[in-house]
Amino acid sequence: MPVRTETAHELVDAIFLLGRTMRSALAHNETAVLPNTLVGVLILLARTGECRPSELAAEMCVSQSSLSRQIGELVERGLVERRPDPGDRRAHTLRCTRKGLDVLESVRELRTERLSAELADWDQQQVDDAIAVLRRLNASLLPIATATAQRTSS
Repeated sequence: MPVRTETAHELVDAIFLLGRTMRSALAHNETAVLPNTLVGVLILLARTGECRPSELAAEMCVSQSSLSRQIGELVERGLVERRPDPGDRRAHTLRCTRKGLDVLESVRELRTERLSAELADWDQQQVDDAIAVLRRLNASLLPIATATAQRTSS
């Protein structure tokens, strides 16, 4: 049975508010360490490993042009390094530096500490259930986000 329109509206609103709440509640602790937009790039680059900027943009579901300024700032800060692509001398790859991974670990610790404190009244099963639902939701929406990013970068 398809999801009712009203329910889909409520879900869209809830997801939007969750994103906003997460940025406000958890991220404000580490903004002195690194701005949120740069943290997001660093997280995905660390997860992806060494890659071309176009691959990172696809992973982030954004256009490569919108990502270039953030990459430049991360390189300036010494958190990411550009290296010539051995397969194509006209291109380059990106990877997190040791300093970048250390900063990312610091941000993760701050976020984890904050989230753990805020979820003190949740039990392990409730957290496990929330993780499962969020993973499923992400998996369902990722193809749409990827297709949108590909259209934007074309």
